[in-house]
Amino acid sequence: MIENTNFISGKESKISLHGQHHKLADVHEQLEILEHSQTNDFVLPPFQEKLQQSGLYPLKPTGIEIFQVNVGKMCNQTCKHCHVDAGPDRTEIMTKETMQQCIDALRNNPSLKTVDLTGGAPEMNPEFRWFVEEIKKLNKHVIVRCNLTIILANKKYNDLPEFYKQNNIEVVCSLPFYTKDRTDRQRGNGVFENSIKALQMLNDIGYGKEETGLILNLVYNPAGAFLPPLQQSLEKGYKTALMKEFGIVFNHLFTITNMPINRYMDYLLISNNYEKYMEKLLLAYNPVAAANVMCRNLISVGWDGYLYDCDFNQMLEMKIEIPSNHVSNFNVAELNKRNIMIGQHCYGCTAGAGSSCGGAIA
Repeated sequence: MIENTNFISGKESKISLHGQHHKLADVHEQLEILEHSQTNDFVLPPFQEKLQQSGLYPLKPTGIEIFQVNVGKMCNQTCKHCHVDAGPDRTEIMTKETMQQCIDALRNNPSLKTVDLTGGAPEMNPEFRWFVEEIKKLNKHVIVRCNLTIILANKKYNDLPEFYKQNNIEVVCSLPFYTKDRTDRQRGNGVFENSIKALQMLNDIGYGKEETGLILNLVYNPAGAFLPPLQQSLEKGYKTALMKEFGIVFNHLFTITNMPINRYMDYLLISNNYEKYMEKLLLAYNPVAAANVMCRNLISVGWDGYLYDCDFNQMLEMKIEIPSNHVSNFNVAELNKRNIMIGQHCYGCTAGAGSSCGGAIA
């Protein structure tokens, strides 16, 4: 068992695994666990075998449309389930030079319709607003993944809702649940209250209201070692509870399966749930979800400009295996011909209704 006394005692840690010099901060340690862990009762077959049975191996792109950019691992929160291992102590941040290379790639490739900005808290990158404005000049649809509390974290962020509105940004916000207890246990004390205030600020300027065209979507991640419930039914529960208690409206809820990497892997190991969770993912494997995984129409750009098949591969440092693996020499034709890199963590995207940055996929 990997020790993490902060988690076991229930105390909040503001330090990432990286900052703790934790064993799991080494991605090779994570990959070793993912690829070789087994018990006498359970052996996880290679994910490749499942794809072969589904007629999907090697996994190939269907055409890149989404350009996802991680602008840095710095965050004002240190959530217990975070697959990025983001936090206030992380200093990795995308430079303006690399952002310009991203803009050049977008300008030269009209097939890239959507730009999905993530972090950490992407708003903490000092060039974030410049980057958004430059992307919008290219007439791209921009999504920002906001943790909500960043809006209230500092006065310089208080006007973010207005900035989003001025640039017609789709805002995708994390809200683990519609109650204080479950949200704060997963994300830290006071997170729920500040999240509600931020959502109300977004609603006040028109976000989440159908007639405005300002899109506000929420994201649910399970708090324990289980799969998310059906997205449609949970969305109804969220909408009813948030309207009744706080007068909050939003467009859609995305249910996302927790990936067994970084801090969520840490949780699974210290709670002795790792094997059980991986078995759940295996038993829930869905070939329809496998055929629609997000890595088939998305490319993920790391804070340093290197390219990955998805955000999860990025966190495991699994760069795409083609010569043009940096945004500075972005070649969409070559990228569309590549074989997508897979691993045991991919079971997380193909379980049940499937999981992507846009929620269920099957």
